[in-house]
Amino acid sequence: MVKIDIISGFLGAGKTTLIKKLLKDGFQGEQVVLIENEFGEIGIDGGFLKEAGIQIREMNSGCICCSLVGDFGTSLKEVVTKYNPDRILIEPSGVGKLSDVIKAVQGVQDEVDIKLNSYTTVVDAKKCKMYMKNFGEFFDNQIQYAGAIIMSRTDIATEKKVQESLELLRSLNKDAAIITTPIENLDGKKLVEVMEHPVSLEQEMLEEEHEHHHHHDGECGCGHDHEEHEHHHHDGECGCGHDHEEHEHHHHHDGECGCGHDHEEHEHHHHHDGECGCGHDHHHHHADEVFTSWGRETIKKYTREGLEKILEALSESDKYGIILRAKGMLPAEDGTWIYFDMVPEETEIREGAPEYTGRLCVIGSKLDEHALEELFGIA
Repeated sequence: MVKIDIISGFLGAGKTTLIKKLLKDGFQGEQVVLIENEFGEIGIDGGFLKEAGIQIREMNSGCICCSLVGDFGTSLKEVVTKYNPDRILIEPSGVGKLSDVIKAVQGVQDEVDIKLNSYTTVVDAKKCKMYMKNFGEFFDNQIQYAGAIIMSRTDIATEKKVQESLELLRSLNKDAAIITTPIENLDGKKLVEVMEHPVSLEQEMLEEEHEHHHHHDGECGCGHDHEEHEHHHHDGECGCGHDHEEHEHHHHHDGECGCGHDHEEHEHHHHHDGECGCGHDHHHHHADEVFTSWGRETIKKYTREGLEKILEALSESDKYGIILRAKGMLPAEDGTWIYFDMVPEETEIREGAPEYTGRLCVIGSKLDEHALEELFGIA
């Protein structure tokens, strides 16, 4: 039985950092395969993760939650047969819906010897409110269906900002374990334990109390049999008791979302009758309708200073569209290679291993491709 772990998260949230951490000190002794699903024409993440020495299978032709669902089962079977792994990590597109990825895995469980083991979402503590407001349909879904939520950048965000983000996340998912400690401060095994068995402190205390005082005929005070009900999810159900296959969006009644808040007071939640502010029915939105990507292979050589100016312009001006993410591996004029990764207001530039050719990718909405070509100096 191969364990399937889904690592979800919006663009630039820190999924790659988490995966590297888990591979390094969370899954020692295990044969692990990573399945990536890039949104965009050019697979960039594979280049970043090749450094970890892990088998990469990139699927770049679309979104796992729509056009790749058919191919998904074939890919899983192929990976299981070829590598016989103990565990498969699935890193969906940052703009995919976690509920759709869960469904895709559940859809092939009868054909392949796999077990949906955990579904975790990584959230940037500094950008939670912005993404929730601007891309609620996609962002909220990743929160609502998560068994565990890992907040990234809590070490550089203010305490007030982290608390505010924590409350927003909790309003969408009252049951998930939410990790706020920077992951570099946690042992990899501890992360895996929380991901696989997301139990809140309140639940732990209740269970300890029941263990000491209330065990009659295998039942605790809640009336459930503990031997049958583990803490992680079974048969498509999350802790909220909803069936994932039937409740794609935690259906709302009388203007309320699953968190019980009134939509008129909370603009970032879904609106009445399944509509978002743009007037479209949420059930028909796919990532490729909302987000676009621009990618190029290039032999052009860059300097670190020149690239810094390009990324600064990309981050600060709306001339190029609404930019959510930019990343790439480019040859430098001094013979080295420059790797860059940018989300709004944050840029990382570092030296990396030579790649087979220079590649870059920009993801966002309403992208001006001509302006991007001019900015990067690619005709």
